[in-house]
Amino acid sequence: MLAARLSEPGSISNLHVVELPVPAPPEGWVRLKVMAFGLNRSEYHSVHGMAEGMTFPRILGIEASGVIDLDPEGILAPGTQAVTMMGGMGRVFDGGYAQYVIVPRTQIITFRSSLPWEVIGSVPETLQTAYGSLTTGLDLQPGQSLLVRGGTSALGLATAALAADMGCRVYATSRREAGLEPLRSRGTIPLLDDGEVAPQLREAEPSGVHAVLELVGVPTLRDSLAATAVHGTVCFSGMLSDSWTISDFYPMDWIPNGVRLTTYSGQAQGLPAEVLQRTLDRIESGDLDLLPVHSYPLADIAQAHEDMASGRHMGKLVGLPWD
Repeated sequence: MLAARLSEPGSISNLHVVELPVPAPPEGWVRLKVMAFGLNRSEYHSVHGMAEGMTFPRILGIEASGVIDLDPEGILAPGTQAVTMMGGMGRVFDGGYAQYVIVPRTQIITFRSSLPWEVIGSVPETLQTAYGSLTTGLDLQPGQSLLVRGGTSALGLATAALAADMGCRVYATSRREAGLEPLRSRGTIPLLDDGEVAPQLREAEPSGVHAVLELVGVPTLRDSLAATAVHGTVCFSGMLSDSWTISDFYPMDWIPNGVRLTTYSGQAQGLPAEVLQRTLDRIESGDLDLLPVHSYPLADIAQAHEDMASGRHMGKLVGLPWD
């Protein structure tokens, strides 16, 4: 099989497409024929040595979509459509940047869809994090207000779409003027983010918003907290800025009275199969526009990573290992 393997961290030049034996699943694992895999900021961190617990060489990829190729115990039939994500993929064991991947059966989610594989491949990990952030992280309710900090990222776009689908009033930020109109066209209220959006947001929402999804990270977190209403919640689910920790954090100075700060980082088990199926069905029917998709053959994985790092495209980047 062909796979994109990182020989060592430090540079995208260390990521090479190589030919390897097709892996054999041990007991309790299955083999997935990968039809598409999403690219994630997590893999950018891995390439640049910011991921802990990795050994090398390593096939990257924290998610994959495809069909069951082999289940030694016969529980999942060959040809069953399935997605998988997280659980150590691409870090502890080889991940989805390949034509085949083996994973524990417990992190397989099955579905049925006639959508193109590049569309299916854009959904799993993004949906898992968006759904988990809105439910577990924020407990967002229909009709409430939400600020998505980092609104033009794949996760930001997906979360905004799901929240708007719930009937919520959604504000979303972009660091670039060019990102404002695409956000507006997708039904959100765009805000230009210069690092401080709380003052302009409170012109529209004097009491603050019910919920904030923080995807930029530490540099904007304090301002996101300032944009939140009393008894509202900020959920820290992303680090687009690559800034992970807070120096000299003084909670009583950073966190306004009555505002809650939480986090979300889930696993495959955090995405119910019925939520995945319903989302794919609504995308297929045209009732839900989750993400713009930009696809690359496996041979162009280095270019895909460069585009992800530069933010060249708005939406989800997807690899197609059989192109």
